[in-house]
Amino acid sequence: MPSCRGPEAFPREDPLRIRQLTPETINRIAAGEVIERPASVVKELVENALDAGATDIDIVTAAGGLSLIRVTDNGYGMTGDELALALERHATSKLADEDLFNISTLGFRGEALPSIGSIAFLSLTSRTTGASEAQEVVVDRGTRQPVRPAALNPGTRVEVRELFSATPARLKFMKSERAENMAISETVKRLAMAHPSVAFTLTTGERAGLKVSAQPAGPDGHLARLGRIMGRDFLDNALEIGAVREGVEIAGFAGLPTLHRPDPGQQYLFVNGRPVKDRLLVGAVRAAYGDLVPKGRYPLLALTVTLPPGEVDVNVHPTKAEVRFRDPGRVRSLVIGAVRSALEAAGHRASTTGAVQAFDVLSRAASAIDLSGGRAPARPSPDLRGFAEAWQAPFDAFDTVSSADAAPAAAPPAEGLLDRPLGAARAQLHETYIVAQTRGSVVIVDQHAAHERLVYERIKQALTNGGVARQALLIPEVVELDSDEVTALVEHAAGYEKLGLVLEGFGPGAILVRETPALLGETDIKGLVRDLAREAVGETEGGLLEARLAAVCSTMACHGSVRAGRRLTAEEMNALLREMEATPHSGQCNHGRPTYVELKLTDIERLFGRR
Repeated sequence: MPSCRGPEAFPREDPLRIRQLTPETINRIAAGEVIERPASVVKELVENALDAGATDIDIVTAAGGLSLIRVTDNGYGMTGDELALALERHATSKLADEDLFNISTLGFRGEALPSIGSIAFLSLTSRTTGASEAQEVVVDRGTRQPVRPAALNPGTRVEVRELFSATPARLKFMKSERAENMAISETVKRLAMAHPSVAFTLTTGERAGLKVSAQPAGPDGHLARLGRIMGRDFLDNALEIGAVREGVEIAGFAGLPTLHRPDPGQQYLFVNGRPVKDRLLVGAVRAAYGDLVPKGRYPLLALTVTLPPGEVDVNVHPTKAEVRFRDPGRVRSLVIGAVRSALEAAGHRASTTGAVQAFDVLSRAASAIDLSGGRAPARPSPDLRGFAEAWQAPFDAFDTVSSADAAPAAAPPAEGLLDRPLGAARAQLHETYIVAQTRGSVVIVDQHAAHERLVYERIKQALTNGGVARQALLIPEVVELDSDEVTALVEHAAGYEKLGLVLEGFGPGAILVRETPALLGETDIKGLVRDLAREAVGETEGGLLEARLAAVCSTMACHGSVRAGRRLTAEEMNALLREMEATPHSGQCNHGRPTYVELKLTDIERLFGRR
C-alpha cells in the first residue's frame, strides 16, 4: 500500500514555481477573509453607512442574503471619482493620517467593496448633498463598468446580488435561509444597539423584521432602543451602568441577577461603538455578577466601553470582532466595579418576571373557574388543581380567631410598615411563605431562600472583616464518611477554618468537628459536613480557597437558614423583611432564584375584573 505521508502521495511532473497571483485571485482570497457569510456583507455595508454619518439606514435581503442585499442610507454620499476609487483595494476615507493605532471609525481596511465585487454582482449608487444627480458604478464578479449618472436621493445605495456566484464552492457551506436571516438580524440588532441615534429598518422576507426609530441622546434614549430589541423584561429590570476612570468610560444597562437565560445570547458588548465578542469583557461581566447568578445561566446586559482610540487595537481580527486593550487590567476592573456597584445599589430588588409568571398561573387558574354561576370544568389540569389546593389552604395567621367570629383574622398592621418596600407581614402560608402587604401590592416571600441569602451575605462580610466567628462544641461531633471524602476534607481543613468550621480526621472513615460558625447557630452538623464532603471530593486546595469559596459559603448558609416548614411569629417575619430591605442582593437566593414575588394591587384588581 503506498504511503500518504510524503510528497510521493501527490506526484508532480514539474516542481512548484513561485509566481504572482492575479488581481482577481487576490480579491477572492481577501473576500474569503472578510466575507464569511451574507451577514458579513451586511455588517461591512452598514458600518460604511454609519461612518458616512447616516441617520437612517434601510436594509433589504432576499434568500438569506445570497440572492440580494441592499443597503440604503442618507449619509454624506460620494462623487463619481470617489465611487471608482472605492472599488480599488486598500482605498479608504477612514485613515486620515494612516495611523493604524488611532482608529476612530468602524471600517478602515478598504477591502470590503472590491472583495464583494469580485465574488458577486455589485452596484454602487451615491449622491452627495447639493449634487444635481447621483453617480453609479457596477461590478460584475470582478469586471467593472464605467461610472454613469443615476437617480437617487442624497446618500448611498449598495446592492449586492448573487453573492458567492464567482466562488460556487462557498455556497456549500451556507446554512438554511432562516439561519442566514437570523445571522443578518443579529448583526443589525447589535449595530442598532450601539447607535441608538440612528434609525434602522431591516426586511429579510421573514415575518419578524426590524424597524426602530432614532432615539435622543442620553441614557433614556439608549434604554428605549435596548428595550425595543431586547424585550420588555429587560426594559423593566435594567440597571443603569456608568463610570469613568483614567480616560476609560463604561456606560449601558445590566439586568437584575434574577433576570437570566440559559445562554449568553443577550449579552451585548461594545467598544467605541463597535460590537465585539471580547473574552476579557465577558470574564469581567462574569466576575461582576459572581455568585448572584446560577451556574450555567447568563445575565442580560448591554455595555459600551469608550476609550481613546490609541488605547485599543481593533486591527487584530479580519472581521474586527475582537480587540486588544493596551491596559486590560484597568478596563477589567472598571467593568467589574461599575456593574457590582449598580447591583449593590439595587439592594433587595428582584426582577418583575416572577410576578409576571405568577399572574400567568393565576389567570389560567381563574379561567378554570366559572365565576358567572355556571358549571366549572369537571377536571381542571393537574397544575391548576395543585394551585387551587394551595390557594384554598388556610392561612397560618398571627392572631387566629374562631371562624364564627366576624372580626378580621389578624390585627391591622402598623401604618409605618405599609410604606416599607416589602411591607408588613400579614400571614404565613404552609409554614414556608410569608405574605406581606404594602400600600399598593402583595408580597410573597420564600422564608428559607430569603434567610439563606442573608446568612450568606453575613458570612461573606465576616470574611472581609477578618474571619468568621466560631463557637466551640461542648461535645465534638463525629461524622462518618467514605475514606476519599475524609481525605478531601482534611486537605481543605485550613480553608474551612477561615469559614469558622474546625474539623480534623478521626480515623480512616470519620471526621471530628470541634467548632462551627457562630452565624449558623444550632444546625445540622452532620448534614453540613456531608454536603461539604461531596463538594470537596476532586477539588484542589487552590480551587477550594478561590473558585469554590462561594460554594462552600453557600452550603453553610443553606444549613444555617430558617428552614421551610418552620412556623414564624409576626415579629420574626417582620424582622426578616426588614433585614432583606437592608441587605444587598437579598432579592435572589444563593442559587439565583428570586426570594420574593411582588403582585401589584392594580394587577390583582384586573384579575378579578375590578379594573
